[in-house]
Amino acid sequence: MQNTGRYLIASEWREGKNVLEIRNPYNNDMVGITFLAEENDAEDAIQAAVRAFEETRRLPGFKRAEILGNIRDGIRKRSEEFARLITLETGKPIADSRTEVERAVGTFQIAFEESKRIFGEYIPLDISERSRNRTGLNRRFPIGPIVGISPFNFPLILIAHKVAPAFAAGNPILIKPSLKTPLTALLLGEVISESGWPAGGFSVFPCTVNLSERIVADERIRMLTFTGSAGVGWRLKQIAGRKRVILELGGNAGAIIDSSDNLDYAVKRCIASAFSFSGQVCISLQRLFVNKKIYDSFMSSFVDNIKTLKMGNPMDEETRLGPMIDEQAAQRVELWVNEAVRGGATLITGGRRKGTFYESTVITNTTPQMKVNTHELFAPAVTVSGHDTFEEAVRQLNDSIYGLQASVFTNNIRHAFYAYEHLEVGGVMVNDVPSFRSDNMPYGGVKESGIGREGVRYAIEEMTEPKLLVLNLS
Repeated sequence: MQNTGRYLIASEWREGKNVLEIRNPYNNDMVGITFLAEENDAEDAIQAAVRAFEETRRLPGFKRAEILGNIRDGIRKRSEEFARLITLETGKPIADSRTEVERAVGTFQIAFEESKRIFGEYIPLDISERSRNRTGLNRRFPIGPIVGISPFNFPLILIAHKVAPAFAAGNPILIKPSLKTPLTALLLGEVISESGWPAGGFSVFPCTVNLSERIVADERIRMLTFTGSAGVGWRLKQIAGRKRVILELGGNAGAIIDSSDNLDYAVKRCIASAFSFSGQVCISLQRLFVNKKIYDSFMSSFVDNIKTLKMGNPMDEETRLGPMIDEQAAQRVELWVNEAVRGGATLITGGRRKGTFYESTVITNTTPQMKVNTHELFAPAVTVSGHDTFEEAVRQLNDSIYGLQASVFTNNIRHAFYAYEHLEVGGVMVNDVPSFRSDNMPYGGVKESGIGREGVRYAIEEMTEPKLLVLNLS
């Protein structure tokens, strides 16, 4: 056993009556335990956040920046501890866990910078005789206590994308981590509790769905920021009522391979996008649309390179494909792939499950109605189809209820801008994969993929309210 994690309610570390065991997806060993928070804990956390808001809203920019810098440095100092814990909780290969920790450090660095430049504007109002000598000032103010709910797949960076902008804006926040990966969130709680942030302004605790829904519904909570499945996200939006809401709900990301230019690079990037962390990424490449003129050469290289991916112990530095989060997830993808094959699809490689492991899988000859295309696979499997024209590929990619990110590999500038104008997604990557994300860019989707935008500066805008001051200087 590695960790015994009490949860954090304001400045107090607590234990509950109900023990939550965290097990390693790779070998089912016990990683550690924590406890499920109870209703009185949630009430205490909300009350503390409301009180703390009177302090956090008045923190000057330099002080918010100092605190965010302390968190950044605290994560960096314990970076290997964070990385190993992420791998133990999620089964993510250790190299990828270290990347996640680096991104978290960078996200708090971005928030450190943005906290000092939440700008307003001066508005001349003397546009007519009746507004002579009037001047307007418009600036942004923090909105109040926020609740953030995060999934298992990025247990540090996705919480960082909620906490960092909330602190930069001057808002308290309550974090409800995934019940599969709460220990990483609690380790972050240790760092934050030593950062100088007002004690009542941060709580982190695992809890049941019913309790988290009650927190979301509470009128003292001013905003919900949620990352997870579409069904849960839209239900929480209904519960949230008139609150501000950011929903990042995943999708079935697609990439178009338009030409043979830099084909080796496209193959390499597509493999990384489809199979990193066993495809358990909301912008993981799931659907590939390849120009028929280069289809055979692309597929030959694509499949040959996939077969070299090492599957095994995620603590092994050479491992590129670890387990899925649990056996139920692996069984689900096994079911959907087998269902597609029975429906006429062709299994090119992979397709076998062993416990929580599922092989890197490529499927062709699918139909748009198959679950491997219509649903979010969230697994190490990708479908590939051919197209005659670029416009046809764009139509095929748009044939989805989701719209988070998409990509196009092309050296045709007209095709690049056609994709930008016509793809129904929140972001289009040209000559890179849909899973590309820089932590300072706006990030979010359309359709069933959610509403609102993350990315520190853009989340700060969501977490603040503009207020106008009109001065009569006559």
